[in-house]
Amino acid sequence: MERLLLNQAYTGTVEGYSSEGLGIVRINGAVVFVPRAVRGEEVRLRIVKAMKTSYAGEIEEILTASPERVEPDCPYFGECGGCVYRHMTYAEELQSKLQKVNDALRRIGGLTLRAEEILGAENPLHYRNKAQYPVGADGAVGFYRRRSHRVIPVERCQICAPAADETAGAVGAWMKKYGVSPYDEKTGKGLVRHVYVRTNRAGESLCCVVLNGKNAPREPELAAMILAAAPKTVGVVLNGNVSRGNVILGERYRTLWGQDFLMDELCGLEFKLSVPSFYQVNREQAEVLYGKAVEFAGLTGTETVLDLYCGAGTITLAMSKAAKRVIGAEIVPEAIENARENAARNGISNAEFFLGDAADIAAKLEREGLRPDVICVDPPRKGLAPEVVDSVAAMGPARVVYVSCDPATLARDLKRFAELGYRAERAVAADLFPGTAHVECLILMTYCGDKRK
Repeated sequence: MERLLLNQAYTGTVEGYSSEGLGIVRINGAVVFVPRAVRGEEVRLRIVKAMKTSYAGEIEEILTASPERVEPDCPYFGECGGCVYRHMTYAEELQSKLQKVNDALRRIGGLTLRAEEILGAENPLHYRNKAQYPVGADGAVGFYRRRSHRVIPVERCQICAPAADETAGAVGAWMKKYGVSPYDEKTGKGLVRHVYVRTNRAGESLCCVVLNGKNAPREPELAAMILAAAPKTVGVVLNGNVSRGNVILGERYRTLWGQDFLMDELCGLEFKLSVPSFYQVNREQAEVLYGKAVEFAGLTGTETVLDLYCGAGTITLAMSKAAKRVIGAEIVPEAIENARENAARNGISNAEFFLGDAADIAAKLEREGLRPDVICVDPPRKGLAPEVVDSVAAMGPARVVYVSCDPATLARDLKRFAELGYRAERAVAADLFPGTAHVECLILMTYCGDKRK
């Protein structure tokens, strides 16, 4: 590999995309990652950073543009760290994400299995039903600049619900009008840290303002300004988080106005959602994903299903319609409370829920002799801890359905499952996060019966 020079211009062709959505250009054997590039384009780029095994570059001129290139529809694109794909067609974005999943399965998982398809969104705009707006030390309310904690003020986001933008703007206006201090993560001083908004199918919203403390000045005015900006707000909640670090929500909540939950409809079921409950951010695509998960589970009405990381019970209750018994487990107390209420609200009597860490619950149920026919896991981005994989395999389900928001950790976990006798049989990708570098994927594993230790 020839060494490339910083600030030197080179010409090359964009071959494909990295897992973060960056264009890949090879110059004299060296790999250069280039933002806002489109596959097939010939570009003149400048080297801006040298890394251990690769380089970072910036496009100076597009010599031959791809027919898949489009004019970005967001004025913050390239500065805001949220979206990476607003410069290409949605069809090209889907191909990039499908490549990301299949590359992870092959390179990290060592599998020949490929995703059958990628399930694209019918509407890739304004789909997010949860938005988290950090507040900068200068009072800006918006989103982080890419690879930094500097907040860019954002008035309108192409992927968030308009009511969320209006709510965030109202909190910023309240801070400015009454001189309420923003939180400074460097000093640990200041009051307002985040604005957190949930929205539902009916256009209603629930606002949570995260404070570096218990109380805020001018609280009635805060509620009034939020309601004036977003009239369909059903509740305003204050959350106290005095810890130093990147965790958004603290443990203490106080309802300032209205209610501390939001109702929504998903897969024909009604769900009650508190602020910390896990719930897929793209409702329409979640219904597509969960429908495929039920298909992969192969339920006939006689099975026992265990759903780890169940959140507010969405997948658990979706599978209850076709199973004999469903069991959900989740570590967030409010989410389990919501899940139990959701089961009762929807008249579902074959579901039960346990509060606790997935590893602890799985080990406990395994010791008690539970032998589910199907186990579904939908872990956070870090994937499954090794002990969770071991406990799942020890219970001996015929099928394991793995829902993942990170193909890399999924592929890593599939290698561990393979060592315990579980083979990945089917895979699909689903785009629950249009515009961003993230992609959801779904794997069906079956027990082969010849590798169990």
